[in-house]
Amino acid sequence: MRTIIRFAGFMSFFFLGFLAVNYTIFYGTYTLFGVEPGLGFYTLLVIAAVSYPLAAMIERVVSNNYTRIFYTAASSWMGISFYVLTFMAVYWILSIFIKIPGEAAGTIIIVLSALLSGYSLINSSRIDIKHVKIPLKGLERQVKAVQLSDIHIGSIRNSEYLEEVVEKTNKLDPEVVFITGDMVDGSARLHTHTFNAINKLKAPVFFIMGNHETYEGLDEVLRVLNGVKMKILRDQKVEFNGIQIIGVEYSFERNHMKNVLSKVDLDPSKPSIVLYHTPTELEATADADVGLQLSGHTHAGQMLPFNYLVRLMFRYMNGIYKYKDTYLYVSPGTGTWGPPMRLGSRCEITALDLEASKPKTNPKESLMKYKKINQWHSKKLLETQK
Repeated sequence: MRTIIRFAGFMSFFFLGFLAVNYTIFYGTYTLFGVEPGLGFYTLLVIAAVSYPLAAMIERVVSNNYTRIFYTAASSWMGISFYVLTFMAVYWILSIFIKIPGEAAGTIIIVLSALLSGYSLINSSRIDIKHVKIPLKGLERQVKAVQLSDIHIGSIRNSEYLEEVVEKTNKLDPEVVFITGDMVDGSARLHTHTFNAINKLKAPVFFIMGNHETYEGLDEVLRVLNGVKMKILRDQKVEFNGIQIIGVEYSFERNHMKNVLSKVDLDPSKPSIVLYHTPTELEATADADVGLQLSGHTHAGQMLPFNYLVRLMFRYMNGIYKYKDTYLYVSPGTGTWGPPMRLGSRCEITALDLEASKPKTNPKESLMKYKKINQWHSKKLLETQK
């Protein structure tokens, strides 16, 4: 019941914002082409504004091929509308300095929005395999791992998409697979068979909860994942082939990572990896002497211009970072949320080559070694001269 109320509240808030966006788009377009808003204007406005909230609510109650098509179209329009709004804003700014005919501007905006939308839809359907080498302190041999994150299995990316992800992951032949949250999208009702593809992964799987699992309801998520062969880590530590793996569950609390790591008994002589959905609290990870943190959540902004907004919210947005002796890798996500579109980012399966880190050289030891070598050479030189 609480989940339904939360979902309804979010959709009500979203509808008001989306209504304002659509009004700006349609009124601006009508004005550019010199058309007086009439019945057709208000009809299109209402259909466009209500499409996504309506499709989302229908999908929560009943889901079939027709409702999924409606939901995909409505989600796509959400992305397209922001492209149109962005180009329209650029036009309004430029019109302050130069005079641009309305019909020409309107045509350019529509064409550019269509081209970018088409590219974004196609781009989001492709999965990029990215190979990343990361030294892990305490590791004695190289380990091949795969990170999946933000797959968002739901109405648009369903079990077929998960099958594709699993097939591509198995081809990489990893020793272990990490899924760093948001495997669930929350757009459609969950079923026990939805995630069966995970059972086809040849390597052991470790999974942590993300914010979308929290929105869906942890009890419901645990119910549907009950038969899936993977280890769900909930603020706990396990060992895999000598590596300490700490799974930190998504939380709204401040310093959650710090609090969890303070209660986990870590062996500093062994390599350690933290799985945490949001790319935050890297300092706490480093203070706990953990070698690597794997996160997701940001989608690398997913599509322009949101990457700039995401960068303001998250210091670590995409790729590899280092703080002290601790590395952080932020996945741009294996799926998408909302519009099935990507511009300026790609859906990614991350192939992690974890390498044995080279031990640091002690300056004093290096100096002593240098002196011993010099003494040996001096002795040999004197013996030669004699």
